Amino acid sequence: MNILILSIKDFFTPKMLKYAIMPFIATLVVMYVLFFVVAGAGLDSMHANLNINTTQTTMQNGIPHTQTFSAHVENSSIIQFLMKYSVTSWLAGFLVYAIGGFFILYTSIFIAIIIVAFMTPYVLKELQKRHYEDVQIIGYSNIFESLFLVIKWAFIMIILFFLLIPFYFIPLLNIIAFNLPLYYFFHKMLIFDISSNLTTREENNKIKYFSRNSLRWKTLILYCISLVPFAIFFGAIFYVIYLGNTYFIEVKKLREGIK
Repeated sequence: MNILILSIKDFFTPKMLKYAIMPFIATLVVMYVLFFVVAGAGLDSMHANLNINTTQTTMQNGIPHTQTFSAHVENSSIIQFLMKYSVTSWLAGFLVYAIGGFFILYTSIFIAIIIVAFMTPYVLKELQKRHYEDVQIIGYSNIFESLFLVIKWAFIMIILFFLLIPFYFIPLLNIIAFNLPLYYFFHKMLIFDISSNLTTREENNKIKYFSRNSLRWKTLILYCISLVPFAIFFGAIFYVIYLGNTYFIEVKKLREGIK
């Protein structure tokens, strides 16, 4: 609770709010464009028209006979039925935008976590200035390791999406199945962003070993908050502040213990 209150106070400082604006604007613009591209493509496909023209020439008694067939196919019979009446047309459009909305929500979490990774070093330095001047920021990663891990975790996330398909059709279990892959990526990215910028590799291993459950609960709560529409736009920097304070305190305990 003390860390939460401290993190809220840190978030509402002018500098942290300034940091929060950048990922907010970047994520919002990307999501706005992506939403209308996906939803618009879905509606366009429902109204797709197809022209069919074929010509066939046959020989009868040495005389050529040419037959031409032309047809204009508009959508399928199901789509025609749906778009024929205003109620079903509205329902079809609503479903397209609803599915697009869910897709954008999950994609926004993915993109926001990637964008906020670039802001993490600045947030940690500001936290150090405010509360932890006696804790040195060390870090243990490099750009190549970071890229490799991001690709690795993204690949595992995609594999999980496919492996969990059978559970998507089971009520209640489908909620977990839909969110587990993205939570996996969310947890890995946030913990790595903070630990790799602050701790040594050995310190990070100790923190993960002794505080594993605590960290998972914290990232799980933050992920659930992200499922609220638009929360990720405002909250991404707060997540770094909250977990950053957690890591600073744990690092301080470790280093004081060593001394």
